[in-house]
Amino acid sequence: MEVEKMDENEWKYHGEGNQSLVVSHCQRCVVLRFLKFPPNQNKTSEEILHHLQNIVDFGKHVMKQFFGENYVHHGEIIQLPLDFVRQLCLKIQPERPESRCDKDMDTLSGYAMCLPNLTRLQTYRFVEHRPILCIEIKPKCGFIPFSSHVSQEIKHKVCRYCMHQHLKVANGKWKRPSKYCPLDLFSGNKQRMHFALKSLLQEAQNNLKIFKNGELIYGCKDDQDSVSDWNELARHLKPFFFPSNGLVSGPHCTRTIVKELIHVITMTLLSSTDACRAGDMKTVPISQGRSYCEASAFNKELVRNGKHKLESSGLPRGCLLYKTLQAQMLDMLDIEGLYPLYSRVEQYLEESPEERSTLQIDGPYNEAFYEKLLDLSTEDDGTVAFALTKVQQYRIAMTAKDCSIMIALSPCLQDECSEQRPVVLTSKSRFTFSVSVLDLDLKPYESIPHQYKLDGEIVNYYLKNVQAKDDPVMSSLFKENEDCTLVLHKV
Repeated sequence: MEVEKMDENEWKYHGEGNQSLVVSHCQRCVVLRFLKFPPNQNKTSEEILHHLQNIVDFGKHVMKQFFGENYVHHGEIIQLPLDFVRQLCLKIQPERPESRCDKDMDTLSGYAMCLPNLTRLQTYRFVEHRPILCIEIKPKCGFIPFSSHVSQEIKHKVCRYCMHQHLKVANGKWKRPSKYCPLDLFSGNKQRMHFALKSLLQEAQNNLKIFKNGELIYGCKDDQDSVSDWNELARHLKPFFFPSNGLVSGPHCTRTIVKELIHVITMTLLSSTDACRAGDMKTVPISQGRSYCEASAFNKELVRNGKHKLESSGLPRGCLLYKTLQAQMLDMLDIEGLYPLYSRVEQYLEESPEERSTLQIDGPYNEAFYEKLLDLSTEDDGTVAFALTKVQQYRIAMTAKDCSIMIALSPCLQDECSEQRPVVLTSKSRFTFSVSVLDLDLKPYESIPHQYKLDGEIVNYYLKNVQAKDDPVMSSLFKENEDCTLVLHKV
């Protein structure tokens, strides 16, 4: 791609995270990702190149092994003319949210990552001239901790996301807690999945965004009325789901279109577009666990209706949700069991700091790094090697817990459908689609103490301010246990 020949006005601000800023091209289906730093902490060009190379290698050699070839797009590193980068920075600066402007985009090295624009279809280029709808979902952690190291029983009953919602509201992050529960989405049960997706649409927070032709049309608008948001969303979506315009306007139209959208998202999430190619598959029973969260609004509705049986259909093994969950379940010890092992590694590094590179804490993230992750034993032999393996597995799990799933949809004519092109049907339309996973940077080793502290804050707040007010009947909900299994696919 000859970026140096493109005017900076052809690029637009796309979004940013804690460590990077992304711009997308107005015509081509590519994005550029630049690192960013606090104003007084600029890195050398060599350090930036090394950081970017680690990100690429981690996606290529590690996360592709967990998620599959079609789902992970690791990108490539390119070097840009510095004048182009500076002009681009000046152009997009006014578009950046004020809360993100505490860090500056790297304009000194010229290095960036070139990636596909995942708001566009990734597999069938012949339809790119047609309108594209993209739904971005950050599903979060989809299981209840099963570790014997958990010290508070509430963690065996209520998921991390549902507990954290209350602390975020108390801290002013959100105005009200979402009814979304990740365990409902990961259940594989369509009724529960529909409820979860409807809850995300009602309170998107930063867990759901919808793009049309690459432009954000629905997302984090906590201070707005959800009904008016839905009506505006339905206006955007109506040509996709009812192209003949045969549906009258009004609340019924909005509800119908949202229902169609939820159906399409559910079917694509349950689809498999990346089958396991190699024959080796390692299956390890982990523990007795549960596939429900007592704080889920769906579960509470069951109780109100006098029902105490929760259906859990399970996820198809080839779908991205299943693969995401398996990667998340590499957190086998919970942060409470993991933190002492982290301390063991830290003590070793204090005594032998030169060993940090040998332990591959900061890379390289290559095939050897991945092979070490396959040791699923939980019996502590007291060694640094065991502790380090669990720490690295935890970092992978945290990465999977915070990734985003991108579902791109484009209208598809009936005569274009074939076995090679995945298609999802609605009552009036059909779509070809691609599903990808985003935000797969390895979580920092140094963030583990923060996660340990935050876990305690979340649980203590919930116990003190929420649990005591809950309906006592919830404590007797769903007594049966279900098997949790970790499956590692070698692809």
